[in-house]
Amino acid sequence: MNSYYFNEEHILFRDSLRAFFKKEVIPNIDQWEEDRRIPKEIWKKMGEMGFLGLSYPEEFGGANLDFFYDVIFCEEIAKVFSGGFAITQAVVQYMSGPYIVKYGSQRLKEKYLPGIISGEKISCIGISEPTAGSDVANIKTTAVLEGDYYIVNGSKTFITNAVYGDFVICVVKTDPKAGPAGVSLLIVDLDREGVSKTKLKKLGWHASDTAELAFDNVKIPKENLIGEEGQGFYYLMGGLQVERLAGAIMGYSACETAMEYTLKYMSERSAFGRPINKFQVLRHRMAQLASEIESCKQFVLYCSKLNDDGKYAVKECSMAKLLATELSDKTMTQCLQSFGGYGYIEDFKIARMFRDSRIGTIGGGTSEIMREIIAKMIIDDVSYEKAKQNNSNTNKNNVMSNLDSILQTIQEKAAKADSLNNTLKFNFGDEQLYIDGTGDTNVVSAEDKDADCQVDVGFDDFMSLIKGELNPMAAVMGGKIKIKGDMGVAMKLQSLFS
Repeated sequence: MNSYYFNEEHILFRDSLRAFFKKEVIPNIDQWEEDRRIPKEIWKKMGEMGFLGLSYPEEFGGANLDFFYDVIFCEEIAKVFSGGFAITQAVVQYMSGPYIVKYGSQRLKEKYLPGIISGEKISCIGISEPTAGSDVANIKTTAVLEGDYYIVNGSKTFITNAVYGDFVICVVKTDPKAGPAGVSLLIVDLDREGVSKTKLKKLGWHASDTAELAFDNVKIPKENLIGEEGQGFYYLMGGLQVERLAGAIMGYSACETAMEYTLKYMSERSAFGRPINKFQVLRHRMAQLASEIESCKQFVLYCSKLNDDGKYAVKECSMAKLLATELSDKTMTQCLQSFGGYGYIEDFKIARMFRDSRIGTIGGGTSEIMREIIAKMIIDDVSYEKAKQNNSNTNKNNVMSNLDSILQTIQEKAAKADSLNNTLKFNFGDEQLYIDGTGDTNVVSAEDKDADCQVDVGFDDFMSLIKGELNPMAAVMGGKIKIKGDMGVAMKLQSLFS
């Protein structure tokens, strides 16, 4: 069935990658797990072989290949019996590097991408904090612009690759009062003065390094800003889909490896005078797992096809991550059970796989967060879409004409809603809509004045809000509208357009 997604070139690439891992990686995994560190030389070898930067631009040393080469990479790297080894490059290739590719300046691309692709540099993504994990909008780490530098203060935790890595894509607040619209992405070199690292001891992923980072007045050049200030939240919402998809791919692939390892053991282990793979309860357990793994795999491959086709498949990728990581936990538990007491001994790889699997339902968005995203989409009709930049070629006269034609309708709608007790401005780029809600009723005009809260939105999306076709909260989460100023006023948008 895999031939539906993989052509002959894909298969040749898989054979080459698998042979490399068999020769250069698997024989050393136990030692790297013991050392709690992977030597950088192995990443350089992978870079030399062309195994890194598969879908990255050729301009910087990448191969500009389709996403199914990345699928193969994630599948095979998950089969080396070390989640720590697998996650190290997964973080670089799919969870941090893409933000530079998509939104970084030419200077940032030239400075950082060649190292990622050659294996010379290891990157990480800094989102989670001691008091904020999945709640990205409420991070506390700040970056204050002073002249030509941002001054960064705060902390991050659970950051994979932060001890031995070279730089972090740090999620910071450049405007602490602006909520999601105050979040930005900043590249912080980990050797900068004021950066301190505390290595964390973990249940699994022993070969990888995970740390808590602290930033004490760290000076970062302002050109290290990725994209635009205040757009970091929306960049993250798009990037997390590939991250979760990579986690799903590695999830089902690890399941396949655990099954293969367990079936081999069952064929060799005897009890009551026969191999244990002849006992019906164990046979049926393996048959059930094999069916669930194959079903999950085919769904994740379908999601991979959506991604390869450029679809922004939030629901499908969330489902894939949820199902694959939950199934991985189940598979490791039941496979370990088949080993009996030996499954509890570190000499058997299933013990490590059991420990390594446990993070899957937590990292990259917990299972609970995945379920809530899915629930919002199937129950609340929330729609998530890629953030769209304002079109600079929009005809100003057309926008003005359309705005004039609906001004009365908007006034009637706003007048029926409770007074905002604040001022609110919709910014369409060339034109604005101002709502003064400081009196008994909301008064609408086309004036361009400062307001307590500004909503940047495309005119077409604004019209969808007016017609009730677009949920305000969904529009914020999907990047269709961007909030500046008092978030309390923005929270009243739902009542204004209901």
